[in-house]
Amino acid sequence: NLASTCYERGQVELAILHYKQAIACDQRFLEAYNNLGNALKDVGRVDEALHCYNQCLSLQPSHPQALTNLGNIYMEWNMSAAAASCYMATLAVTTGLSAPFNNLAVIYKQQGNYSDAISCYNEVLRIEPMAADGLVNRGNTYKEIGRVSEAIQDYIHAINIRPTMAEAHANLASAYKDSGHVDAAIKSYRKALLLRPDFPEATCNLLHTLQCVCCWEDREKMFNEVEGIIQRQVSISVLPTVQPFHAIAYPIDPVLALEISRKYAAHCSVIASRFALSPFKYPAPLPVKHERQSGRLRVGYVSSDFGNHPLSHLMGSVFGMHNRENVEVFCYALSPNDGTEWRHRTQFEAEHFIDVSAMSSDMIAKLINEDKIQILINLNGYTKGARNEIFAMQPAPIQVSYMGFPGTTGATYIDYLVTDEFVSPTRFSHIYSEKLVHLPHCYFVNDYKQKNLDVLDPTLQHKRSDYGLPEDKFIFACFNQLYKMDPEIFNTWCNILKRVPNSALWLLRFPAAGEMRLRAYAVAQGVHPDQIIFTDVAMKQEHIRRSALADLFLDTPLCNAHTTGTDILWAGLPMVTRPLEKMATRVAGSLCLATGLGDEMIVSSMKEYEEKAVSLALNRPKLQSLTNRLKAVRLTCPLFDTERWVRNLERAYFKMWNIHCSGQQPHHFKVAEDDFDFPYDR
Repeated sequence: NLASTCYERGQVELAILHYKQAIACDQRFLEAYNNLGNALKDVGRVDEALHCYNQCLSLQPSHPQALTNLGNIYMEWNMSAAAASCYMATLAVTTGLSAPFNNLAVIYKQQGNYSDAISCYNEVLRIEPMAADGLVNRGNTYKEIGRVSEAIQDYIHAINIRPTMAEAHANLASAYKDSGHVDAAIKSYRKALLLRPDFPEATCNLLHTLQCVCCWEDREKMFNEVEGIIQRQVSISVLPTVQPFHAIAYPIDPVLALEISRKYAAHCSVIASRFALSPFKYPAPLPVKHERQSGRLRVGYVSSDFGNHPLSHLMGSVFGMHNRENVEVFCYALSPNDGTEWRHRTQFEAEHFIDVSAMSSDMIAKLINEDKIQILINLNGYTKGARNEIFAMQPAPIQVSYMGFPGTTGATYIDYLVTDEFVSPTRFSHIYSEKLVHLPHCYFVNDYKQKNLDVLDPTLQHKRSDYGLPEDKFIFACFNQLYKMDPEIFNTWCNILKRVPNSALWLLRFPAAGEMRLRAYAVAQGVHPDQIIFTDVAMKQEHIRRSALADLFLDTPLCNAHTTGTDILWAGLPMVTRPLEKMATRVAGSLCLATGLGDEMIVSSMKEYEEKAVSLALNRPKLQSLTNRLKAVRLTCPLFDTERWVRNLERAYFKMWNIHCSGQQPHHFKVAEDDFDFPYDR
């Protein structure tokens, strides 16, 4: 009792002394062993604590607190299986403790087993109905699997129980943002920061939410604050509260963006280590094609976006276009079948299509390795639905990042990034962790020649009146999501509108909550209200066709039009774009170059951007000539030649494998279309 009193007062060393005295008096004193273990653990003497818990369990194998405490140590050591067996042993002897259920839920979530995690949180709340932490944890789990309305209910319930719980307000804000209630999200983030001013997650997420709706008050001050937060977190090896996908669109130093990605990559390695897999054995490093042998390269694509998603809209034909004499394709789907034509097409055209959405990450990695994959492609990167821990387990000898994430993964276990010379020049290689593979022309593939030929049919064209667009105005357009905009580009657009008589700017409600703010901002810059036109987001086919109703597309330098850029060029709409340094700021320029007309659309400064847009608008014959030439090259230029692009990608894969076979480390290389040895290793 004296030891326990000391422990409660924070006199841990005294508590340890008295617990040991109690054990000297009675060597079968269970609670003394368990409590001594807790005290020892608190002062970092974990091995001694482990010994105490085991002593207690040797006297009473079903001691619930000792089992739970032992499990907690295993959890901290990333020994998830051992921890889970301790918690389950606890629950076999008592169902009155909430901690084992809570900790089991954490393990299930780490392994992607969300249904069992929710069942455990249900038990926590059965035992403690007023546990606000339990409600927030269950809400977080609901949110991760897309059950946002249930998450919102749990967060609100937690706030009703504990109104000062800043975390509940911040998580409620995140759920509101995911469900499109942006103004409610901003209000909840601000409430969280009122309750806890030093709350990096809320500060960073509030900034991103404000960006999404173009709320730019105190923008520079907030970015400085967030950059300071990131730098502190990176320096102390804490997972940054700015996600890599957000960092690509922020005006932060590219080297800092690389550090953010590195921290997230390391976090994926920690998740992978919890599965405690033995190192994988790989296929022998032998060329698959040479004079005496003609084998095939086994290539695996891992993605959560085989379905109705921009990735499948762009890459739909790629998986079936691979030359089956040279490449054996495996697609591993991380998401269940969404029943769409996009999913069906990939399933039908890919040589092997495996739905692994219900499997744990370690089982997926084992399957990939058993399939003897030689080159494994990560089509997600840091995007929704990714399971990058699979790549951290390194089931294949060569691992590659492509398409899903336009930036560096920062991962030591990703060897190559497939890109091109314009998007990722070798002079910028210091902002990438991967070795750069430069495809000819443009790295960004599309499927329009196969799936969107109707756009070229003159009998299927829309009219401006179909969308309430003015027939007599010169229409500039930007169909990018609003988070890609910033005051500098919008001020430039306002200057352009003021300099070009009878002009308008066509934007999308992407999201709708940004419309009112942008209209007010434009008016404050002296732009007439009817010069700003908003329309709703349209379905893919309609979106591409109606793009041609504009006269000139204005790109966002901070984060370019990627899929949207490909859409508008296929529609025959020229653009003005200004590349910066990071990958996401250079994609539109690469798209333009691959049409053969890039020099007429790419500028090198904001002043030149404004002058180019104004001069094209005021010189209609010059703009019409550019538009006509762009429309004329759509069926012949490299940008839309998917088959040619796939052959070049195969050249890249064979080069990667042959470098591996020669015993060299991965290195930067450029793919040559006139490589006549391909696919043989001579």
